[in-house]
Amino acid sequence: MPGVRQTMLARGDAVRLVGRRAVSGLLDLLFPPRCVGCGREGPYICAHCLDAVPHLDAPVGVNLDALEGIVAPFGMEGVGREAVHRLKYAHLRAVASPMAELLARHLTGRGLTGDLLVPVPLHPRRLRQRGYNQAELLARHVGRVLEIPVECRGLRRRTHGPPQARSAGREERRSNVAGAFEARRSFDGLDVLVLDDVATTGATLEACAAALKAAGASSVWGVAFAHEL
Repeated sequence: MPGVRQTMLARGDAVRLVGRRAVSGLLDLLFPPRCVGCGREGPYICAHCLDAVPHLDAPVGVNLDALEGIVAPFGMEGVGREAVHRLKYAHLRAVASPMAELLARHLTGRGLTGDLLVPVPLHPRRLRQRGYNQAELLARHVGRVLEIPVECRGLRRRTHGPPQARSAGREERRSNVAGAFEARRSFDGLDVLVLDDVATTGATLEACAAALKAAGASSVWGVAFAHEL
């Protein structure tokens, strides 16, 4: 019976959630979290380190190629840089939650919302190497906080190029991702927020926005936790 099955699935999800929280609580007791900036025991991003990071109040860019603009709460310095690097390269997935809460707070303060959140996808080869997509982790947390649906399969990365961090300038980065993304569904008439952990020149977010606009999106804002200054 569909109703019974749905109830059992919901109960199963609740049991798994309680189990994950219990395990997380036990790990916190055995290995207390420490700030990724200063190393003090406590939150992964402490208030002292956060105060020292450049706060970006205005959009980083407006009227870009396919983007309405890019918003990011922090400059890519200090604890902002450390949080991004720990999430992306050190497999500290737990830092995604406080990063997402800060990002969600920034979006709320700016009054920026949308119909859908779409994380920047990784190429399957890169996803196998890393084991997870850091942008997807952030998007799922942000979506829960803001109660915005998250479409993790809305975009596909078609080409596997060098990491953008290794590219020199804007034109090289644009060339790396030109035509790299395609939409896997219609976004007709939707206002979309496309999310990444960090924006440097905005080339990746622009390429994603181009694919979303080609699939009918009405507007696309780029969202990142940090932006290179």
